[in-house]
Amino acid sequence: MSSKLFVAYKPTGISSNQLLGRIKRRYGEKKAGYSGTLDPFAKGVLIVAFGNHGRLFRFLNKTPKRYRATLWLGAYSPTLDIEQIEQIDTLTPFCEDVVREAILSLKGELTYLPPKYSAKRLNGKRAYEFARAGIDVELKSVTSTVYDIHLVHYCHPFVTFEATVSEGSYIRSFGELIADKLGCNGALSALERLNEGQFFYNSERPIDIKTALGIPKNCYNGDTKSVLLGQPLCRENFEIQANGTYWIDNGQTISILEFSDDGITYILNKVDAC
Repeated sequence: MSSKLFVAYKPTGISSNQLLGRIKRRYGEKKAGYSGTLDPFAKGVLIVAFGNHGRLFRFLNKTPKRYRATLWLGAYSPTLDIEQIEQIDTLTPFCEDVVREAILSLKGELTYLPPKYSAKRLNGKRAYEFARAGIDVELKSVTSTVYDIHLVHYCHPFVTFEATVSEGSYIRSFGELIADKLGCNGALSALERLNEGQFFYNSERPIDIKTALGIPKNCYNGDTKSVLLGQPLCRENFEIQANGTYWIDNGQTISILEFSDDGITYILNKVDAC
């Protein structure tokens, strides 16, 4: 079994799990995982790990994320996408400046309700499980940072926009908010994740772990063997001594350590760097 971290590209029409299954068969790997589920109708980048590299997901520099979406004005779907279109209203075209203004109004800190058909957890279950069972539940609002959002193209009734957002954002809800500002229904007819932080699709080439972490690097000035053997470490032997989570360069491997008032704890040790 090999350890590898890379960016795959999920096509539309299959689940993230189905794509992972295809990748595992292609590479002959048994242990693999991915970060950041994409809906079946969506396409785009998906970070995949083989072996123990899945343990690195939470330490990667994965924000901000950038999406390109196409909103179908006048289409109603409880899922907020084309998977369950129930009604299509014929609308008079809008002035492009009005559409642009509705999109730009989402920029900044945005508080909104996530889709009822989403993977958000509620009482130990996914929200979509309640929705599919016909159970009406009250979802709590979420807050996203919309770093940038702009109109790409408007060809009535389809509006294409790009959004650069914080982790945990729901682009289907963005589409609903834009349509609501225009006084109509709306559902996404297309959604593509262009990148997750610094991660773009690059023909599934291995990622250099040392350039991909979203936590600061620390330097251990003692005997490197102590780290490799997982021995107790002294805070005074590190360049940065403040509490926090850091990664250490061991040459061919890295270690991730947690500094707290209780001492230094190994979170991950001797992880291959590529």
